[in-house]
Amino acid sequence: MNKVFDDAGGALNGLLFDGMFIAAGGFGLCGIPELLISAVREAGTKDLTIASNNCGVDDFGLGVLLKTKQIRKMISSYVGENAEFMRQYLSGELELEFNPQGTLAERMRAGGAGIAGFYTKTGVGTVVAEGKETKTFNGETYILETGIIADLSIVKAWKADTSGNLVFRKTARNFNPPAATCGKICVAEVEEIVPVGSLDPDQIHLPGIYVHRLIQGVHEKRIEQRTTCAAA
Repeated sequence: MNKVFDDAGGALNGLLFDGMFIAAGGFGLCGIPELLISAVREAGTKDLTIASNNCGVDDFGLGVLLKTKQIRKMISSYVGENAEFMRQYLSGELELEFNPQGTLAERMRAGGAGIAGFYTKTGVGTVVAEGKETKTFNGETYILETGIIADLSIVKAWKADTSGNLVFRKTARNFNPPAATCGKICVAEVEEIVPVGSLDPDQIHLPGIYVHRLIQGVHEKRIEQRTTCAAA
């Protein structure tokens, strides 16, 4: 099975449809599948539900899909760095389901592992718990969270072999592994593709069984927040 495609548009060909559910890896602008996001924008696919820690910034990452009004609902942990995200949410143009970061990561992992739901104390007594089933364990209240199963996962890795085994680079691993596993189809973009057998098996972070399509590309790697100090 040839998993390697020439470009992001080709890798997503036949996978996109209006109203679909996409799980996207990344944290802020770190480890985001920027080429695949751009290809979704170019395809014009709309009414999207996207599960991702946040929604990029106004002009980069998932933020470009907000600008074109292609996203109907976000399942996220954080809004703060994206003014358009905040504006659309407060104006009622965008539906938002808030998830604590650990809960969102576990919902993705659970979906990928075939686990329908799990109980957690995180969010008990807050708006996060509204409308959710609760259960008491050892005198403590827990809320039921459901696993996420997406129509498509889009992720970014550092290296891959042609079988789709992925290696992530330091903190760019973030949400990418759980996001990759919870999609019915997973498309990954990487900086380098090497022959099978080139990667140390002990260093592979995500087995290729989860990855269906693969592209190599050149990435911009923007810095989301730059902090500097005056020279001494």
